[in-house]
Amino acid sequence: MTWFNKLVLTPAAILPELQSAAFTCLFLVIFHDFVLRVITDIFRVIGVYSGFLPQYGNSAELCCCPNKRERMENSNDHYDSPWKEAIEHYFEEFMSFYFPDAYAEIDWSKEHVFLDQELRAVVQDAELGTRFVDRLVRVTELCGDESWIYIHIEVQGTKQPEFAERMFVYNYRIFDRYKRPVASLAVLADENKQWKPTSYGFAVLGCRHTLEFPVAKLTDYEDKLDELLTSDNAFGWITAAHILTQKTRTQDQERYNAKLRLLRILYDRHWDKQRVINLFNVIDWLMQLPEWLNSQIWQELETIEERKKVQYITSVERIGIAKGIAKGEARLLKRQLERRFGLLPEWVSERLGSAKEEELEAWSETILTAQTLEAVFRV
Repeated sequence: MTWFNKLVLTPAAILPELQSAAFTCLFLVIFHDFVLRVITDIFRVIGVYSGFLPQYGNSAELCCCPNKRERMENSNDHYDSPWKEAIEHYFEEFMSFYFPDAYAEIDWSKEHVFLDQELRAVVQDAELGTRFVDRLVRVTELCGDESWIYIHIEVQGTKQPEFAERMFVYNYRIFDRYKRPVASLAVLADENKQWKPTSYGFAVLGCRHTLEFPVAKLTDYEDKLDELLTSDNAFGWITAAHILTQKTRTQDQERYNAKLRLLRILYDRHWDKQRVINLFNVIDWLMQLPEWLNSQIWQELETIEERKKVQYITSVERIGIAKGIAKGEARLLKRQLERRFGLLPEWVSERLGSAKEEELEAWSETILTAQTLEAVFRV
């Protein structure tokens, strides 16, 4: 009797072999997945420690530092939050400084509105984080037409190959969803002077689809630093602060001197109190310092206020600023945790909401190697 006849006539005879083969296949699949995960984690940790990779997800370059400096190295500069806040506070000055041609076509006597909800609906599947900042704004042109402006700022400080494509994709996504033409504007804060893409598109069988967009490059302003520091436009001063932040990365004393210089100029401008506080928040977010140097900054600040007989940054406001920075760090850590562990339970939000700055920094280091959510908080 042939093997085929045995198979047809006596299936029970080969059932054990089939079960054994099935279990073997299942084991190999599980083992293969496990090995891939382990290898991926090993290379990611190596990449983070060597500085080639950020932490899990789009962290704000919170790379761990071998000598464990007080703020995990000054490359831990938070570029995204100050830009986002500054655009909201000083949008008209933003447009005037970086995009004067578009600024001249807008009726600034009419209200402009930030369309955060509409933007989230378009970019919800994108890898948002501190790598870039984007805002969607509704304005009224001088001719009376309502227009939308999509603003995209690359703040990570490195060349982003997918940048131009992202500008193209978000432009047509907004148009597709809301049937409104959009002006896409970009600010590039990286340090590569030769990288300045201004278009993206494709051509297929005689059809062409191209987006051309204006770009403001911060490196173009490096030779105008003194001019920036005397500008009445808030973004002249912010651009100077950003350039000095990049130039003093990992150099604590130089960073301290640059920050103190900016603060003195800020007080010499005789701007109103709220403007001084807002711009102080920008520089304090941008230019991270070790705690001992930060204390010296506050002492110098008190001396300046005593000499000028003003109280822009009072002790109460100082506490509020410190809390604001801690809240920003908590939001950043929450994004990292969500990227790695998925939807977070309520107790995690409670821990983050009541955490001290030292705890947040410790957890930011632990997330690199912790295998479970619970392990992150066992510090």
